[in-house]
Amino acid sequence: MQEIENHISELANGDISAMERLYARTKTAVYGMALSILRNSHDAEDVMQDTYLRVYEGSPNYQAKGKPMAWILRITRNLSLDIVRSKPAKELPLETEWLPDDGSDFSESSLDKLVLQVVISQLDEQERQIVMLHSIERLKHREIAEILEIPLGTALSKYHRSLTKLRKLLEERSK
Repeated sequence: MQEIENHISELANGDISAMERLYARTKTAVYGMALSILRNSHDAEDVMQDTYLRVYEGSPNYQAKGKPMAWILRITRNLSLDIVRSKPAKELPLETEWLPDDGSDFSESSLDKLVLQVVISQLDEQERQIVMLHSIERLKHREIAEILEIPLGTALSKYHRSLTKLRKLLEERSK
């Protein structure tokens, strides 16, 4: 986490190249968080751009407290929820709309996104967020609870229930 704080500090001091390093270090978690809420890759990508713009703009005011990822993901979460709230229910994607079509690109990057989307489709919103943050970004459950503003016990139990659910689904599909 110190590395991320250093990048934010460098941004605040005018080092624009720090954004590239910050992006490389945090992009998977930011995209995963946005996608877990929005269930739409285009909106998730828009939120990613907006998140990094907000991080850049807010970097001079950021106060290092050892939790820079929580700050970035809270921005991502808030921007994602703003989009969800602004759309009428009929415009929110159905699961079949955010799974890849036959013409999808299957490069390594696209396959990573495909795996994320398949996992996401099997869990509810909060379960998706918890699994993504712990498994992909390697955040501690305490940090996840803080980001999602839920009790630590809830974060732990939902994580374990989510893994059980995913294991069961995988076992059923492999039969």
